[in-house]
Amino acid sequence: MLKNYHDILFPFAYNILGSSEDAKDTIQDILVKYLIIDKEHIENEIGYLIKSVINQSINVKKKKKAIATDSIWLPEPLSTENADDNINYNEILSYSMLTLLEKLTAKERAVFILKVAFDYSHKEIAETIGFTIENSRKLLSRAKIKLNNSKTKNNSIPKNEYQKLKQYIEAMQNGNLSALEKLLSKDILLAADGGKNIKVVRELTSGITNTSKLLLYVYRAFLTGLEIKHTIINHQPAILFYQNEVLKNCQIFEIEKNLIVNIYSIVDPNKLKSLSL
Repeated sequence: MLKNYHDILFPFAYNILGSSEDAKDTIQDILVKYLIIDKEHIENEIGYLIKSVINQSINVKKKKKAIATDSIWLPEPLSTENADDNINYNEILSYSMLTLLEKLTAKERAVFILKVAFDYSHKEIAETIGFTIENSRKLLSRAKIKLNNSKTKNNSIPKNEYQKLKQYIEAMQNGNLSALEKLLSKDILLAADGGKNIKVVRELTSGITNTSKLLLYVYRAFLTGLEIKHTIINHQPAILFYQNEVLKNCQIFEIEKNLIVNIYSIVDPNKLKSLSL
């Protein structure tokens, strides 16, 4: 029974926290507390647990943001390809959207997620988080302004996007700078997250020339000869680089109009655990 509850609760916690590990810890904490409380006054068990997990996730997110550094922080990647458990991965937000949500406060994030990902009414959101319907509307409006009305993209991935990544790998393997540049949008942005222990070459890089040169340097210096696997992470095409079955790098791509517009590169070992072979 608790396993079933975990599967239902996970998308709520993960979307708010952007971390699978933090989501699991938050759910575990709530379920343990639930086992020992008096349940006589609880009419809707799963509703009570969802409300508890959402509010606990908001509190955890607030604490994390309070101690955050100026370093780039990327969400923990989650495989949404051939998932073999009972979690509803359609409720998991795309990686690009999770990254954008870092612009929001914890409450703005929660309201946006409940409205967009779970189709909650403002009345349901207000009852869940504990404020007025008007506050819910204001927080959603503020969130949309900060996000510039960006939309989630959880659709199936077109075949041409897979082809684009094959061309991307070939260009890097061949050290072909001009071929790589042709794959990138003029607004390309490369974000890298090494966590506390791994120093990345550069956290944020923009522009075709700078990004292409950095990608080729990183590939030659750190990724040459590694096993390559194509996959889907948070509903977006991704490439995994393994060394002796240990995942070293996860690169997630956002592709628009047949050009790569964003690359999210995660090398933080703590965020790569769930993707290990």
